[in-house]
Amino acid sequence: MGIWCRVKNLLFGVAIGRTVIDTFGSVARVDGISMQPTFNPNTTVDFVFLSYIPVRFDSIKRGDIIVAISPRNPNETIIKRVIGVEGDVVLSKKKNNTSNTRNFIPRGYYWIEGDHKGHTYDSTSFGPISKGLVVAKVSVIIWPPSRWQLLQSQVHK
Repeated sequence: MGIWCRVKNLLFGVAIGRTVIDTFGSVARVDGISMQPTFNPNTTVDFVFLSYIPVRFDSIKRGDIIVAISPRNPNETIIKRVIGVEGDVVLSKKKNNTSNTRNFIPRGYYWIEGDHKGHTYDSTSFGPISKGLVVAKVSVIIWPPSRWQLLQSQVHK
């Protein structure tokens, strides 16, 4: 087998691999404590599968965990749970405030919060997030093996 044939096969394989990753999903590391106890419940670091298909088909629903571009820094991504979808009214407490605020979620937006209340930068700080900032839905914890699980859509109280 000649060198050009090997190069051609390598380029073909890279193109197919890239297409699969861009279409279906990828693996990501979850850093931080904002989603505890769902992710990183102790000293372990979780790796998750990010599915792009639910975002493309606009099938994100209340209780799903998503990855989005941070409204604070567009070079960062955040991982949060969808608490409210368009048309919902969400009651929330602003940081360092004891009164509840009613938040109407407009069309094309989600209300997202971290599971670790008080230790998260989320919609209680910046308001609803545009659907256009959502990158993927988190569907499975894949590493470490002892934590492997499919993630269910649920809203934590």
